[in-house]
Amino acid sequence: MADHTEVSKLVKMAQQGDSMAFSGLIQNHERFVYNVVYRILSNHEDAKDVSQEVFLKAYRYLGKFDGRASFSTWLYRIAVNTSIDELRKRKSNEIISIGRERYCDTGVIKKEYPDNSVGVEESIIARESMAEIKQVMENLNNEHRVIITLRDLEGLSYAEISEITETSLGTVKSRLARARKALKDLILECREENTKTFIK
Repeated sequence: MADHTEVSKLVKMAQQGDSMAFSGLIQNHERFVYNVVYRILSNHEDAKDVSQEVFLKAYRYLGKFDGRASFSTWLYRIAVNTSIDELRKRKSNEIISIGRERYCDTGVIKKEYPDNSVGVEESIIARESMAEIKQVMENLNNEHRVIITLRDLEGLSYAEISEITETSLGTVKSRLARARKALKDLILECREENTKTFIK
């Protein structure tokens, strides 16, 4: 990805109608946007389509970009919001939220999760295999999937997430704790289901 100075220059040129400059912005950010979208949607084809939609929106609203946040943060926000919109469009049995049925590769799991986050390990993502995480990520609700993606998979700071999601630092931290708890519980439940299936 280009450095901040080069990106700022491309943004200004694109805002003045330079289509080549906007193409440069796409080239510099397309992998970045795709990765964010894919980690939220967990589907390559959907991620490709939504990534294109993200850049269309960026082009449409580029004139409103005022530089108070970095261009990448602004684009991140569009990518996250567009991904959430896509999740909402999916069939109801594909948008699984707190208290609904959850699925792992062995079948249906029902679980109610409390709102408190006491005892959640901050390093939950680092200690689990990516295969297990990917298996259960799609079973998190939209809010939890996004916060896990931004913090634990993309490595953004609390301040960056606060800016992207337009929520307070306190909300980001409490939401992340609940999301990690939900993710941990889902992984453990799927492991239990896998063990039961293996024994059978």
